[in-house]
Amino acid sequence: MSENEPAQMIEGRYRIVRNIAEGGMATVYEAVDERLGRTVAIKVMHTQLAQGPHRAQFVERFRREANSAAAIANPHIVQVYDTGEFNGLDFLVMEYVHGINLRHEMNVQGTFSVRETLRIVAETLDGLSSAHRAGVVHRDIKPENILINDRGHVQITDFGLAKAASQATLSSTGMLLGTAAYLAPEMIENNLATPQGDLYSVGIMAWEMLAGKVPFDSDNPVTLVFKHVHEDVPSLTTVCPGINPAVAAFISHLTARSVDARPKDGFEAASELRQLGARLPLDAWQYRLHAEPTNVNRNDATAPALVGTIGKAAERLTATQPAPPAPPEPPAASAEDESNAPTTAIDSSSSTTAGALNYGQDYGRTRVMPQPSGATDDQTQALPAMAGEPTQALHTNNGTVSAAEDTEAATAAMQQPHGMSKRTKTGLIIALVVALLLASVGGGFGWWWYAGPGSYWSVPQPEDVSCAENDTQCSLSGADWSTYESLLKAAGIPYQVKQEYNDNVAKGKIISASLDKAEAFVNTHVGKRNNQQLEITVSKGTQMVTIPDDILDSSSANGKDPLAALKNAGFSKITHDESQDQYSMDVPEGAALTISPDPGTTMKHDAEVTITLSKGPMPVSMPDIVGKTKDEMLESFDQLKLTANITEEYDDKIAAGTVMSASQKAGTQLKWGDSVDVVISKGPETTVLPNVVGMTYDDAAKQLEKLGFTVKKSAPLGDLTHEVRIQSPKAGETVRLRDENGTPTVITLTVV
Repeated sequence: MSENEPAQMIEGRYRIVRNIAEGGMATVYEAVDERLGRTVAIKVMHTQLAQGPHRAQFVERFRREANSAAAIANPHIVQVYDTGEFNGLDFLVMEYVHGINLRHEMNVQGTFSVRETLRIVAETLDGLSSAHRAGVVHRDIKPENILINDRGHVQITDFGLAKAASQATLSSTGMLLGTAAYLAPEMIENNLATPQGDLYSVGIMAWEMLAGKVPFDSDNPVTLVFKHVHEDVPSLTTVCPGINPAVAAFISHLTARSVDARPKDGFEAASELRQLGARLPLDAWQYRLHAEPTNVNRNDATAPALVGTIGKAAERLTATQPAPPAPPEPPAASAEDESNAPTTAIDSSSSTTAGALNYGQDYGRTRVMPQPSGATDDQTQALPAMAGEPTQALHTNNGTVSAAEDTEAATAAMQQPHGMSKRTKTGLIIALVVALLLASVGGGFGWWWYAGPGSYWSVPQPEDVSCAENDTQCSLSGADWSTYESLLKAAGIPYQVKQEYNDNVAKGKIISASLDKAEAFVNTHVGKRNNQQLEITVSKGTQMVTIPDDILDSSSANGKDPLAALKNAGFSKITHDESQDQYSMDVPEGAALTISPDPGTTMKHDAEVTITLSKGPMPVSMPDIVGKTKDEMLESFDQLKLTANITEEYDDKIAAGTVMSASQKAGTQLKWGDSVDVVISKGPETTVLPNVVGMTYDDAAKQLEKLGFTVKKSAPLGDLTHEVRIQSPKAGETVRLRDENGTPTVITLTVV
């Protein structure tokens, strides 16, 4: 398959539709997965890398990092579905994202508001935090790799391939991979890929979004990388006059030259950004440096990356996202002020950080009540909104008096004698009307403060949850918690969080919300006067559990009770078919014989685990071995896996090699491996007869009797010398000591 004319079908599954983009390391194609019927993006490694001198190095790391990227589960990461090789070229099959990349949007917008910038940065950091937790460093964060989908949300692309290439050092390949304008100093100097390096690139990207240009710029890449290594990134306050110092400080923290001076990873940076968002004032969110958008080269291949039908993506983006409530009208501005007023880029898609802009709750502002007919300017009634204890003040030419005081004065005046002037009466009537009006307003405010809208917060609607019109029970389930938490903080709604595993709700999404143990919905009232708290349950995703490494070791705690060990580990689908259990000589009863998958495997808690257990040694019956030969006995014991403890004894009646007795009776219930004491006959006891001829009878008789014989004396010619002349049986013969009845053998000695 050439890069310009791809094969029509890869692996009989992926049908190529068109070439989307060309990069420094791969070509990206739009394709259709014929098996699942969905559109995908296929990234194919360039031929020069696959056939170059470092092919093995690139291919190995390409595949390893592809697996790492596929393991990252985050809505802000372009998902990897599959990997393989076709005609010697490795490829990745990825999620096909409908939208535009950030570079295209930067070309259109010129600069971004703080609100939109921090929203995009927050979603980028959320995706990177998942990657960093999985041990994956992107290494090439730049606007071209930040996709903005049709819903206006960030999706980071180019995971895996860039990191695989980054493993090849300068010394091995002679090249530095990455985009010079966004490279961290440690990458330039040491080709070292770190999570902090990703944060540096994010900071440069945010700097560019706010300032309309990168902090270091040069036509010569060598000069550009030199500046990154040897110069500090200037503060945004030098190019964005009026920007909130806390925003500039956060960007400076990301772009610090020293690795240790930056947040350690995406999670820490995202946490810092959430804290920043919680304390930013309204005007800080709205700040935007006025800058004309750059000319957009519509034929630039780097502008749309992994896009679908982009057309008027920005217009669709705005149309599909609900706009926030309009902010309060600012004071009238001069023409010069209007020309410098901050504008908002893609405000309709704001989420995480934009939650601080809660236009619907006007804290700390003074509301002016309508004037009664005929009242002067000095008689305007003003009420402070939600700023401490409620008070109602009446402004008069003579100063300010409380409503209660003025009511008493008016009543006293009405009780004066009727002889007062018409003008005095008119003034008293007006004063009474005003006092009654204030009393009414005071009562209304009391209701508003203690029972009405001022006494509660309304649970806000998450931006990623759709509610039907007039739906009074619109659930928060499925909303992204990190985004929604920022919204709660901005609104000042107290809450507490607990986390649970859930198979149906993705990690980081809200499972449910409750208030006083009852389910809470969008617009549910959270009381301000009775310490109510919104209780949020957030999903930890599907529980991943690991088969204990020592589960097949019967001497370990897990091995002694493997079923309990699997349950304690969190597995919920354990298949144990007792009919498949087997007897074992070596594995104790109840211990595991086999388990699938292998010990140490990590998987979902509801994945199936199949286990077979040992039934221990098999029961057997003691065979009848008495009277059998030794060989016959051993053969029987081998078949039954019994152990014989053999001893041998002489027996005058039982032939040698025959079983005389056993410690277990025939038919006794035993088990494999049991030991039985067995006595084998050595036959009758014999000895070689010694030569006693020439010895005195007494000495000869004593020697033979000591051996167990009975001695008989024969003296046919008389016993004159007491000397043995003949012995029967003869010397050297093997003679039994006893006969079958146990009677000692008789030895006859003849003397002269």
